[in-house]
Amino acid sequence: MITITQANLSDLKIVRKIALKTWPQTFANILTPEQIDYMLSWMYQLEALEQQVIQKGHVFLLAQEGEKSLGFCAYELHAKAPSKTKIHKIYILPEAQGKGVGKKLIQVVAQIAQKNGDTHLFLNVNKYNQSAIDFYSRIGFYEDFREVIDIGHGFVMDDVVMEMKIA
Repeated sequence: MITITQANLSDLKIVRKIALKTWPQTFANILTPEQIDYMLSWMYQLEALEQQVIQKGHVFLLAQEGEKSLGFCAYELHAKAPSKTKIHKIYILPEAQGKGVGKKLIQVVAQIAQKNGDTHLFLNVNKYNQSAIDFYSRIGFYEDFREVIDIGHGFVMDDVVMEMKIA
């Protein structure tokens, strides 16, 4: 059985480990190895993850089956609009994909968002990550707009912003 729990600061090392395993495979055909390394260093160093929780108010959830961690999600209530929750990150280990882990994480975030008065979820997805776009579309997300975000060192995130009504 898959369980979803809120991560504490000491669990962020698990988040980092999952990211280091999933990112190279997820983005191998989308980003250069240099951009993958840059983004992993920028977003997934333990200090950066702690800052996301402590200073930015991101909440990390871990999906587990027994003692095995399968994936994670990070969200922020009332992000950029008082009625929207942003899913900042969601990654599932390659061997756990297709088990409903991502869908379950999003369902838990939707329940938390609704309890806190939010009516929509939104997230960014790389415009070339068609399998992720297809997954989000299947569970009720739609394309809201596209944006290109300069992340420094000559790199950009070229994204589709997807949204889903939850209330």
